[in-house]
Amino acid sequence: MINDIKKDAETRMGKSIESLKHDLKSIRTGRANPSILDNIVVPYYGTPTPLAQVANVTTPDARSLAVKPFDKAMVGPIEKAIMASDLGITPTTMGMDIRLNFPPPTEERRKELAKSVAKEGEQAKIAVRNVRRDAIQHIDKLLKDKTITEDDKKRADDDIQKLTDKFVKDVDDVVKDKEKELMAL
Repeated sequence: MINDIKKDAETRMGKSIESLKHDLKSIRTGRANPSILDNIVVPYYGTPTPLAQVANVTTPDARSLAVKPFDKAMVGPIEKAIMASDLGITPTTMGMDIRLNFPPPTEERRKELAKSVAKEGEQAKIAVRNVRRDAIQHIDKLLKDKTITEDDKKRADDDIQKLTDKFVKDVDDVVKDKEKELMAL
């Protein structure tokens, strides 16, 4: 039972890290990255569809993305969706090709983005700590039901704390890497 609780906690903490990584992908660093467009949804014949399903996104160079729709009728809706997004990028259209140029962010903007990354990291740490709290509550319930001994509870609490410390360190590492990427020119 205790092992199941620990495995569940480890899985949920791992999902918190994955969620953080996914959220940080959408933060623009000045380098063109196709994953920046992952959250853009385009109306495709009345159905909201992810951009990746209606166009091919490539990186011709470090500071630009090229979007090539599969269907010529999708050029306009893709442009509108990009303009409506929070990217702050104006698309340039040449025939069926849509090009997005990413200027390097200013020093002030990079510091703002670094604060945003730190905030996301703090949210991930809170999620990890919430998982720890839930696991400890399950163990306390087992002790209360007299299913486990006091020593088992102490060992399990220590193991869960070590797991929490490991995942908090992982969050710090992910945040530090993203901040380093942001501050590099």
